[in-house]
Amino acid sequence: MTALAEIIAQLRQQDDLRVLIVTGAGGVFSAGADLNEVAALNPTTAYDFSRRGQALLAALGEAAPVTIAAIDGYCLGGGLDIALSCDLRYATPRSSFQHPGAKRGIITGWGGTQRLPRLVGVDEARRLLITGERIDAQEAFRIGLINQICDDALNFASQFAERTVERFSRERLLELKSLLST
Repeated sequence: MTALAEIIAQLRQQDDLRVLIVTGAGGVFSAGADLNEVAALNPTTAYDFSRRGQALLAALGEAAPVTIAAIDGYCLGGGLDIALSCDLRYATPRSSFQHPGAKRGIITGWGGTQRLPRLVGVDEARRLLITGERIDAQEAFRIGLINQICDDALNFASQFAERTVERFSRERLLELKSLLST
């Protein structure tokens, strides 16, 4: 979390940054936090961990006028919250999505309980957050969790970013983001 926060802080200092793409490696977008470590937190440390994650993902979502999650593989727990903090989400057919903590009675503390229902609706968010069910890319697309299924999510996101940079100034993109978030 510390390393990601430092990278985001550096990116936010770039006045010309228009599109930020977040991706993983090796068939994993992000598997999130170690649930054994999360379950062992006491109320004070759990609160601090949650607030730190919330601040980190809010900063990620605001790091550029357009933020994109290019998902290939597992997108679980805090990793799903990372993807939810982005403006757009593109995923490969082999991607899967889950908040596995629900199966242990742990609920996401990084803003997923707020972002997910806004994106997919209350009923679908309730299903995913209460059951801990893992869904595939097709189901994620059907419910509106991802914007597109593509064979190479990073390449697709990169091409989208190139077209966006050609068409819009940073100021115009910030204006659009502001209009869409109200």
